[in-house]
Amino acid sequence: MAENNQLMGQNKPEEVKQALDQLFVLAKKYRTSGEYYQLIRFVSSFRFYSPFNAMLIHTQLPGATFVASASRWVYHYKRRIKPASRPLVILQPMGPVMFVFDVSDTESGPDSVQLPLQVDRPFDVRGGNIGNEFFDLLENAKRDGVRIEFLKAGAQSAGSIRSIESNGYKPQKVFNGKNSDKKDIYIDVNVRYLISVNETHKKEAQFVTVLHELAHLYCGHVGTPDKKWWPDRHWVDHSIKELEAESIAYIVCSRFGIDNPSEKYLSGYVKDHDNMPDLSMERIMKAAGLIEEMCRTRMKARENPGRVKK
Repeated sequence: MAENNQLMGQNKPEEVKQALDQLFVLAKKYRTSGEYYQLIRFVSSFRFYSPFNAMLIHTQLPGATFVASASRWVYHYKRRIKPASRPLVILQPMGPVMFVFDVSDTESGPDSVQLPLQVDRPFDVRGGNIGNEFFDLLENAKRDGVRIEFLKAGAQSAGSIRSIESNGYKPQKVFNGKNSDKKDIYIDVNVRYLISVNETHKKEAQFVTVLHELAHLYCGHVGTPDKKWWPDRHWVDHSIKELEAESIAYIVCSRFGIDNPSEKYLSGYVKDHDNMPDLSMERIMKAAGLIEEMCRTRMKARENPGRVKK
């Protein structure tokens, strides 16, 4: 998911954020609740690329099912690009942009390779259980000073997040790479945020809860320790906070094949509201991409993570 963090050209992050948000406002893209819901469903199901790139693909070609570069279509699938086909622009890992084509813009030949099942049926759910992804998510959250506690609570209580002082909480050990002997290196990072999770819920329900609360964090709903990490948006309306967090939880859970109540929340919102409020599409997609990466990769501590002074 590294492409989720790349910027187009040499633009500064704030300029890219503003340009993207203005795109949706000025072009009236996804301003109705139905259009927004279709976008979220597409991003949730289009698992081949990061949420951010999936959004860019949907913006350019809502009916896309599977995309790849021209060279990949030729060398991997023995398919050629149709004449006059229009390429789609997405962000490239470790680079600015790359051009890709949907399968509908390709033609097969006598030596074409049969497309894999996930290309013909890209929206199939893969399962309903979460595995080591949950453990990785919990460990990676520590790098941002997040302490997660599992507490007994009533069935209707899922969890919450709040900003706290580190006093009373021991610093957490955070992975920071390997030394010359290939042994893990850990550093101490102060606790800044506390997420409470209902220990009586099933593992998948707890996973959804943590996703939702981390979504609040990375959308800036509880402030930020460093604006280079994520913006401070604590001032946004409560309804917008919940809609952004539910959207992110829905995207990430769906891409892991986990059933979650966020779909009911979003579909209910669509039913009750004709138009969408001023959400930050940039924040939703980037936060979803970051959280998904946290579920898949062992991440190193951030630079200047607020280490404990000796």
